[in-house]
Amino acid sequence: MPRSNRPRRNAPGPRPGSGGGKWAEPVPELDLERARAGIARRESAPDGDWMVRTMTAKKAEKQYICPGCSTAILPGIAHLVVWSDNHLFGQAAGLAERRHWHTNCWNTRTYRYR
Repeated sequence: MPRSNRPRRNAPGPRPGSGGGKWAEPVPELDLERARAGIARRESAPDGDWMVRTMTAKKAEKQYICPGCSTAILPGIAHLVVWSDNHLFGQAAGLAERRHWHTNCWNTRTYRYR
C-alpha cells in the first residue's frame, strides 16, 4: 500500500513549525531599514564617479554640514553619505573624504567647479 504524506493526527513528538525539534531555532526578523541602507551604489556624473549610501533617520546620530546648501543635517534626518570612487590617492582617501548631503541637495547639485 502506498505511503500517505498526510501527517497523523496523534503523531508523537513536536510538529514542524511548532517550536520544537530539529528546526526549533527561531528565524531572525529581517531588518528592512538596515537592508535598504547598508549597500552603497555607484553613480556616474560629469564631475566623476561617486559611491552613494543612504543614511536612514534611525541611524543618523550626529550633526553634519551639507556641502550643497551649507546648512546643518540634524540628528534623526535621513540623508546621503557620498565619497569619490576614483580619488587621486586611492579608494581609502576617497572614503576618508566622504561628505554627508541632504538627498535633495545631492540630486539637484550642479556640476560646475566651485
